[in-house]
Amino acid sequence: MPQTKLQNVVYTIIMALIMVYGMIVYNVALSTGGVVNATFGMALHELPIMMPIAAILEFFVVEKLATKLAFTVVRPTDRPQIITYAISTMIVCIMCPTMSLIATLLFKTPSFGTWVQTWGMNMPMALIWQLLFAGPLTRLIFRNIFRGQLNQNKQ
Repeated sequence: MPQTKLQNVVYTIIMALIMVYGMIVYNVALSTGGVVNATFGMALHELPIMMPIAAILEFFVVEKLATKLAFTVVRPTDRPQIITYAISTMIVCIMCPTMSLIATLLFKTPSFGTWVQTWGMNMPMALIWQLLFAGPLTRLIFRNIFRGQLNQNKQ
């Protein structure tokens, strides 16, 4: 996990890129009726808009709040994996309704009902995507980028 501000920025960017792209692909597939090869390209059109929004929200607001919320459920003495999953779950619980609202305002006919439906459709996918794919992939990429620094800090 990140140990410096630079590492935290890089980690946040990687996570936002993987999470946002995956969720955009999912939402494009929902709106077009399925996944075809073109779905992945169509998702790239929204990525430059949604990814910076997600990264900024995560870095400046959500990370601190999610960590506080997670530690109402877990203890600092719990296994690191459990703490990671608790924080990741809380991040999804905050980011999913927020990003669903932003996507509703930017890409759909905005209404309370549209936002609630978007949030409801996104929540299960966001949680599964985060815990099973985006989170582990982000940590793997991050560890490979900062292997030398992370090993040096362990010693």
